[in-house]
Amino acid sequence: MEDIRAMLGRVAAGELSVDEAVLKLKKEPFIQAGFDELGYAKLDTHRKLRQGAAEVIYGAGKTPEQIFGIVKAMKERGQDVILITRMDADKEKALRGLLENEYADGGDLRYFKDAGIGICGDLPEKDGVGKVVVATGGTSDIPVAEEAALTAEAMGNEVVRLYDVGVAGLHRLMAHMDEIMSARVIIAIAGMEGALASVIGGLADCPVIAVPTSVGYGASFHGVSALLSMLNSCASGVSVVNIDNGFGAGYLASMINHLRG
Repeated sequence: MEDIRAMLGRVAAGELSVDEAVLKLKKEPFIQAGFDELGYAKLDTHRKLRQGAAEVIYGAGKTPEQIFGIVKAMKERGQDVILITRMDADKEKALRGLLENEYADGGDLRYFKDAGIGICGDLPEKDGVGKVVVATGGTSDIPVAEEAALTAEAMGNEVVRLYDVGVAGLHRLMAHMDEIMSARVIIAIAGMEGALASVIGGLADCPVIAVPTSVGYGASFHGVSALLSMLNSCASGVSVVNIDNGFGAGYLASMINHLRG
């Protein structure tokens, strides 16, 4: 703490620029321990300053008690919005009980069953540059799309949802050209042969993040066919995340949408 005070004193005296001070603060956890030791987890308390977004809790494989402990530590550190991904309904029910025993407002937990997402706290003000469009090939892709959309919203982005606009009925997508053309970044989510990403990539003038899903019949190989199709897209400006990785797409879209200059 004394080191930080001394550094701020140098800024006040004009000996150190604001940008130089911010860089030193970002590098701080590599010099001193920048985490809370919980025994079963090491909470990265410095991530928001370092990367611009606070740590997110991956719920799969964790017990409700472990998730509760991490949420509590985050709240004690002043984190306003806490995102929990891949959390099933049984785990959410147990977590809610633990939070209600600890907090009068139940930890302000909202649960989105289709996406497997839990959010503690109010969604932040939308401070992204433009709009994030989340488009799906079919209705069956919506759970992955909602994971992406809610992640982006929890990180301060305005999200436009275009669901069931796949290539089997291309006119459905073409009816939304205003949204496609005005987007800052588009997340294209599809299973089967994954063609939606290439079509949107050939229409839009912004980055397209392709998300293959495990939706499809036998030869889709649980999303591998869509993944390979998207990786081999002939449309420029298309990047690809892992199968069913809505969170990764929403996070990346938020990073792109917050780039200024």
